Amino acid sequence: MASSNVVTIVDYGMGNIGSLINMFRRIGVQSEVASDLRSIGQARKIMLPGVGAFGAAMDRIDALGLREVLRAKALEEQIPFMGICLGMQLLTRSSAESPGAKGLDLIPADTVRFPRVQGLKVPHMGWNEVSVTHPTALTTPLPPEPRFYFVHSYYVKADDPADVMLRCHYGLDFDAGLHRGNIYGAQFHPEKSHKFGMALLKGFAEVPC
Repeated sequence: MASSNVVTIVDYGMGNIGSLINMFRRIGVQSEVASDLRSIGQARKIMLPGVGAFGAAMDRIDALGLREVLRAKALEEQIPFMGICLGMQLLTRSSAESPGAKGLDLIPADTVRFPRVQGLKVPHMGWNEVSVTHPTALTTPLPPEPRFYFVHSYYVKADDPADVMLRCHYGLDFDAGLHRGNIYGAQFHPEKSHKFGMALLKGFAEVPC
């Protein structure tokens, strides 16, 4: 069984795996990459990254037979579980990007597209400030005025405001970070967000199992 100090990064073919490994190494956190049922089944802390399209990502997860083991780790074993960028959107029920595709449904939420507003460029790309709405073990270590690097055309809309950890403004206020029990989400790329990303990932790595 994996040590509780190791973060298992799920590799289903659609994530910035190398960048995450390098960031964890920089902050002194041991990580491993896993794509098979046995390794993920033994994980004590899971990171689900993602880049690309919602439907394609869920197709890959289903093709590898990972849907049920990921749900079991998050909901039954209740180990620390975090989705980042597209990975946060995969925690939701569905996405307007891929009608008919079912997400992991770990947090009551859906993923919707940014509205078409004059002067608002989509995707939302670049650095942006976030505000902490509900402090958690991940937000406590953040430096003042935290900001992160975003690249996304869709954003998560949680059913319950109590599940929103971070908020950001881009044309409208949207949910930039989620927290529900042992489950966390970050819409931005912490592995590309320098000291702010390092602080957030360090906070996740130190969440007790």
